[in-house]
Amino acid sequence: MASSRKSQPSPKLAKRIAVALSGGLDSVVLLDTVCKSQAQNQNTKILVFHIHHGLQKQADDWLIFCEKLAQKYKVQFDFRLLHLDKAQGNIEARARTARYEALADLCEEYGVEDLLLAHHQNDQAETVLLQLLRGAGVAGLSGMPASKTVQLGSAEVTLWRPLLDQSRVDLEMYAKEHKLKWFEDPSNQDRQYRRNAIRKDIIPKLEKIQPEAIANLARSASLLSDAQILLDRLAIQDGKEILSKESLNTTPLLKLAKSDLPAANNILRYWLKLNELAMPSQERMNAWWRDLATVKAGAQLEWPHDGKVIRLWRNQLLLASDPTGQWVFKTIAPRSKKLGFPAAWVKEAQKEGRIATKPRTGSEKLQTKPNSPRKILKNLFQEADIPPWERNAPLLYIDDELIAVAGVGVSYPRLVQSGARLWPEWQESS
Repeated sequence: MASSRKSQPSPKLAKRIAVALSGGLDSVVLLDTVCKSQAQNQNTKILVFHIHHGLQKQADDWLIFCEKLAQKYKVQFDFRLLHLDKAQGNIEARARTARYEALADLCEEYGVEDLLLAHHQNDQAETVLLQLLRGAGVAGLSGMPASKTVQLGSAEVTLWRPLLDQSRVDLEMYAKEHKLKWFEDPSNQDRQYRRNAIRKDIIPKLEKIQPEAIANLARSASLLSDAQILLDRLAIQDGKEILSKESLNTTPLLKLAKSDLPAANNILRYWLKLNELAMPSQERMNAWWRDLATVKAGAQLEWPHDGKVIRLWRNQLLLASDPTGQWVFKTIAPRSKKLGFPAAWVKEAQKEGRIATKPRTGSEKLQTKPNSPRKILKNLFQEADIPPWERNAPLLYIDDELIAVAGVGVSYPRLVQSGARLWPEWQESS
């Protein structure tokens, strides 16, 4: 994704909020209400973010429209251009994921604390019906939360949906009353997308049966969201000896599953939620329990799920990924007592191209402590309790000398305590 132009920035204020603006009815109404409500608040800076998906012929027109609208309200504007391949499957889901990643990137760049999204009551009702069709549980049927705090890089951003209790009819009335203009996305008419089919075919029929269908579906989502909060609280209580964000202890988890499978399922789902993973189907959950019940002691399991891998190791379920990243050298403060490599030695090696990363071959040795022998890496990994799949980070060499191993340590004989010093650090890719 790329950004090609920005409006002139203004001085940073105490609080920054951003409005995600597509140019459609809902986001135009949201921007108008936010700008009017914050008109007299000098401690708040409003920004407008637009995501150019590049999937419609009119996308460039929408970008120009949104930029001019931001100029009208005298707020800062920026956008991101996505590059999506229509030929690949599930373009709807991929576009949604890419849109949130782009918005996250913009929030991090501008130091935004609150991001406002324009989902409304009809969107919530459609979401509930979609989740019902997928056979979702309480978490899925809770729909979209009115607010949610997420971690973006080193900062936390709260996502807000202030229009969730407003129907599309309400928004249309507001827009007409205030003479607002907006764009209609022609893809919203395409019934090949399930959400559009529900919007065009299912909801109108439901409203004929029950006039308050949209509001009632949204109300059910709110009630189920309350129920999910209680289920999460129960998972924490039941999982005191089982649960941490990093792992699940399978010994007490399996014991609980034999006496109370719903409680064990609830803990497992809560752990997935903590790690921001999708809820599995009931079939997949059942398969996982069968695997755990039949696996031999000391054996390992591996479950691909939601783009990640869940692995069983030493009676612990762990979220794992193959290590990808790079080695970087961090400067050690002059007054620090921390040991490090001589900066002159490292910089000279960098300049002459004598620093390299290499994969393990199985015969490497490293001395990580004073007055101790060099040990083979297999033993060092075992002593450090490093899972097997985390032992594949490339080794760091200067010339042909091994100087650092991720998760294990560095070559002690090369360390010094004084002078300019550097410390090698393995940084995993996000």
